[in-house]
Amino acid sequence: MEIKKILTIAGSDSSGGAGIQADLKTISAYKYYGMSAITAITAQNTLGVQDSLSLDERILREQLESICDDILPDAVKIGMLASPGQVEVIGEVIDRYLKDTPIVLDPVITSTSGFTLVPDDTVEKMKEVLFDKVSLITPNLIETGIIFGKEIENHDDMKEAGKFLFEKYGTAFLIKGGHLEGSKDDLLCGEDGIFLIEGKNIENKNTHGTGCTLSSAIACELAKGKNLFDAVRAAKKYLSGAIAFGLDIGRGRGPLYHMYNLSDKDEN
Repeated sequence: MEIKKILTIAGSDSSGGAGIQADLKTISAYKYYGMSAITAITAQNTLGVQDSLSLDERILREQLESICDDILPDAVKIGMLASPGQVEVIGEVIDRYLKDTPIVLDPVITSTSGFTLVPDDTVEKMKEVLFDKVSLITPNLIETGIIFGKEIENHDDMKEAGKFLFEKYGTAFLIKGGHLEGSKDDLLCGEDGIFLIEGKNIENKNTHGTGCTLSSAIACELAKGKNLFDAVRAAKKYLSGAIAFGLDIGRGRGPLYHMYNLSDKDEN
């Protein structure tokens, strides 16, 4: 039996709501085969991130080469990268194994709770090494502001940043507008133009791991052979369902229910 194989490169979330855990749940919800290379171990829960430990570049390289030498992925999602050395390793692995593979980079810089996950030199190294090697980059408004160098407050700012970043790096950008007042629209900017993709405002405070989930879902959709626009729309639909399910776990901002499309809400 043939099955799509998706690789996630990201940090571990001890509470299971974001990072590697959210990615693998998303991939499983698509009924695909998930593989992982861990970049960092975090201590976190629905209340925030308490601590983070970066893994050595050597073991990251070993994980990636072990996977790619045996099970070449059909698509890749890259999340939290914890050091410039990790970025260099991933760039080398892409050049060696993954030049023709769809790759989605979610440039995780800070957590929702405000914990700084990635130092400035790592962000700069990502720009230098990875931005022109991937298929799509998916920053939120805060991350876009850091990359672009200007705070993003509205749709016009999103369009200005998206156009500039696409022209600079030659890579498509999906600027996620989930933090906009009164709007959940995202902006996709690539070689086919600039598209505002409408999002639904869902009344649910439990949105821990939405960025990880969306980028993983896009990678799954790209593995099907979809173009960027259709992949993003389909992934956003999956994400909306995972939020709307209404899972309520923990005392803070809880996780999504990734398996909503495979389950009966009233079963238990």
